[in-house]
Amino acid sequence: METLAKLLYIEDDKRIADATQKGLTKEGFEVETAFDGFVGARLATTYAYDLIILDINLPLMNGFEVCKAIRQHGLDTPILMLTALGEIDDRVRGLDHGADDYLVKPFNFREFVARIHALLRRSQIGYDQQAEVLREADLEINLLTKTVTRSGQAIEVTAREYEMLEYMLRNKGRVLSKMDFVEHVWDLNFDTNTNIIEVYINYLRKKIDQDFEPKLIHTKRGLGYVLKAR
Repeated sequence: METLAKLLYIEDDKRIADATQKGLTKEGFEVETAFDGFVGARLATTYAYDLIILDINLPLMNGFEVCKAIRQHGLDTPILMLTALGEIDDRVRGLDHGADDYLVKPFNFREFVARIHALLRRSQIGYDQQAEVLREADLEINLLTKTVTRSGQAIEVTAREYEMLEYMLRNKGRVLSKMDFVEHVWDLNFDTNTNIIEVYINYLRKKIDQDFEPKLIHTKRGLGYVLKAR
């Protein structure tokens, strides 16, 4: 079978790693495995991979530290966190450190493969980069430097906050549902009762709306959120 993509799989349980690697190989992927966080981080920042599958509970460096190291190295390789830690705080922490998706063990292998394909499609297609700056009122984000300003004042945002804000600006004036964010920013299929989207909307409001006028992020009760100047 033709190789679809080269994956790095960082997992300290050799039995799980071997079984998963075998399954992914049958799906056509080329898989390299690392059994601790230090080796995983070194491989991820030395060689080119199409996607990284990352456990959290790892020896030497945990998954959060590995993820952070990869992003600090300037790499935008998609990262899928695969772990037994399923609490919402763990998910938020993983996403804040730069992960693109989060799958909790035990998982369905077909869903696992579908998540990989979704992340690969997203990384290959990317966002439309025709415009270098997106703006609404006095809010601007520069797509080249990945910076955010309002009224000329620099605003520090996390990688996940930046992605949400970019998505909202690309769809300004349009009401975006919770599932719109899930599908277009995270590619996550988590329980609809989770409040992770609300948490990040509140983070953005504090940063870009709290000390400025006019307010730009508005709630449409029962529908979602819209970014526009009133």
